[in-house]
Amino acid sequence: MASILIVDDLLSIHEMLDAVIQPTGFATAFATDGEMALARYRSEPFDVVLADIDMKPVDGISLLKQLKVHDPNCAVIIMTAYASTESAILALKYGAFDYLQKPFRVDELIATLKRALEFRRQSIDRASQTTAPAVRAQGFEQRLVGRSAKAMRLLQQVRKLAAVRTPVLLQGEPGTGRSTVAEILHEASVGTDAPLVRIDCSLSSEANFRAGLLGENGLGGNWVASARGGTLLLKDLHALPLALQKDLVAVLRNTAHGFRLMCTSAVDLEKRVDDGTFHDELFYRVASLPIALPAVRERPEDIPDFIRHFTQSATNSQFEAAAIAFNQEAMEVLQAYSWPGNLTEMQQVVTGLATTTDTRLITAQQLPPRLRDVPSWTPLSAYLAMQERQYIERALQAHGGDRAATARALNIDIARLG
Repeated sequence: MASILIVDDLLSIHEMLDAVIQPTGFATAFATDGEMALARYRSEPFDVVLADIDMKPVDGISLLKQLKVHDPNCAVIIMTAYASTESAILALKYGAFDYLQKPFRVDELIATLKRALEFRRQSIDRASQTTAPAVRAQGFEQRLVGRSAKAMRLLQQVRKLAAVRTPVLLQGEPGTGRSTVAEILHEASVGTDAPLVRIDCSLSSEANFRAGLLGENGLGGNWVASARGGTLLLKDLHALPLALQKDLVAVLRNTAHGFRLMCTSAVDLEKRVDDGTFHDELFYRVASLPIALPAVRERPEDIPDFIRHFTQSATNSQFEAAAIAFNQEAMEVLQAYSWPGNLTEMQQVVTGLATTTDTRLITAQQLPPRLRDVPSWTPLSAYLAMQERQYIERALQAHGGDRAATARALNIDIARLG
């Protein structure tokens, strides 16, 4: 029998909820504040926690945060009065499964409890899989090119997110590889055999979006059905009209836990929430685990790795891809260029050169004029800082990541390692 921990400082609420929940097959237990609830959960884990937001000395939001630290897979539903709905929406940011606004209907309560229970069971099933998602993710590490600090942080985030089903928001400029990271996360977390449904919000018409995602009754269309057991990827979510954003919230409340939700955006959605052009509840439902993908100009030390990666993926009728390289002058030009189109532009340039070159060594003169004849060069200080960063990264690798040993070898302060 599934167990529900009800947390509210009013005993009358305990009695009312017990009367409507127990006949549906749930076992109920009670606590009158967040501190008592946390102690009970630590000694006896529950399938679902139903907590009021306004309690003392530990309120519902504080309880939620502490429960998520103790058990990242716990399913917490926040109960709120109308006046505190904004705070309840904010609870989604901290990992709440959902919220219920008082007074709520009994059928709404039971439906939300059942969805939370299914989410909990899916989380436990995933944790008990023979092949852990984090292990599967290692097979895709070669697709996350780069050895800079930003590249290593991205790799760590992918490893972590491969082990959960929480929605993921991938933000970054066009061409930074948002869709590639989403595909890697999909393959690492649910496997290559699971469906991956890609929807481009900037290209889908309102009619198609309503039919495919919302459905006739607003509970999910054929796109939602197709994503069951896999991943629904909403690309360029920032392009979705505000009216459709509000409708999407209702769909996600009822269907989001039948699939993994991933979204991408080329703009900062949190800023759009602040200026009123993006729905706040939708943001917190999709952005519980945001990833910011850096632009190429922010990680120049990774450019040589990307160049080699794209070169090796090219096909040349005369040479093996591994035999094609760029000389030092060409590489310096490639590193000095700002790459406004990011990795998409770089891949187009590099694979084009590697495919058409009639020499194994590509020179700076073979590069497109826009790369060579830049209106302004990277400031010398920035270029020297980039070279220093590369040297430090190589030294760190040579010393197995030992920061103290690296600082001694380079005769610099350890803080300079970054």
